[in-house]
Amino acid sequence: MRPTRIGLLAIALAIVTLGCSGAQADDDVVRVYSGRHYDLETAFGQFADETGISVEFLYGSDAELRERIKAEGEDTLADVYMTVDAGNLALAADEGIFQPLESATLDTAVPEELRDPDGLWYGLSMRARTIVYDSDDVDRSELSTYEALAGPGWKGRLCLRRSTNVYTQSLVASLIANHGPDRALEIVRGWADNARILNNDVAILENIAADACDAGITNHYYLARELQDDTEFPVELFWANQDTQGVHVNVSGAGVTAEADDPELGAQLIEWLATDGQEAFVAGNHEYPVKPDVAPDAVVAGFGDFRTDPLTAAEFGGLNAEAVELMAEAGYQ
Repeated sequence: MRPTRIGLLAIALAIVTLGCSGAQADDDVVRVYSGRHYDLETAFGQFADETGISVEFLYGSDAELRERIKAEGEDTLADVYMTVDAGNLALAADEGIFQPLESATLDTAVPEELRDPDGLWYGLSMRARTIVYDSDDVDRSELSTYEALAGPGWKGRLCLRRSTNVYTQSLVASLIANHGPDRALEIVRGWADNARILNNDVAILENIAADACDAGITNHYYLARELQDDTEFPVELFWANQDTQGVHVNVSGAGVTAEADDPELGAQLIEWLATDGQEAFVAGNHEYPVKPDVAPDAVVAGFGDFRTDPLTAAEFGGLNAEAVELMAEAGYQ
């Protein structure tokens, strides 16, 4: 049975009751608000077992948790804010939610392009957004880049995800950074002309498998999940832009909140997740570790090596608002 060192912060009253009960001293508890929902219990449980520090956490949407932290101000319960997507992390940084960390451990474990330059947040796992396709209908020689999918040869053959999704927004932000807004607008207009727009990456994969689309763009781990369940799942992965800028890679990450009661414990948890806890953190979702000497799981390793876009997460994360405006101008829904 799991020790009682992990708690779910369903409401603020739960924290107060826990503290008053004497079950845990406040100094032994780190509290996390998380917009990342992928099997965190395992990693937090392992951290608690190894350090004796309890973890209490609250799941929610990224926007809801940011607003909650701002509304709570100096009374916030959150020592750590964790979320997916560099755009969400950059927005939280802009809104003053984080305090800077000075951590040689994190600076060594997390490559420079996967963290905030001022130490406000650190990437803890990587998710590659790339091309997926039906090998019965698409010859690999037809595939090359994200940009090429905007060409007339793909009209009616693509499935892509909605403009409201942060992963789509960050990919478009990377196009703006790499090509400038005018060329990015041309590309996104081409996508809008060619594609059926679907609600999520799973729907994209399922439509390709059902021959409703020939190709699409998804995060790699959605296909890894399908292959974990069915090794014959009829969709393959293609690493985009290997002869140009490389594959777009996003992050999930975390930072210590500006009004944290226990910033040292928050930093200790983030350091552990970036080092000893890397395997536990990424294992439940087939993500890539950020620490270079930690290997990905077997399914993900089977996708092979690839070259990544050197654009930093902070650079494209800071272009999120411009990406949203550009997609609206392009008519991409």
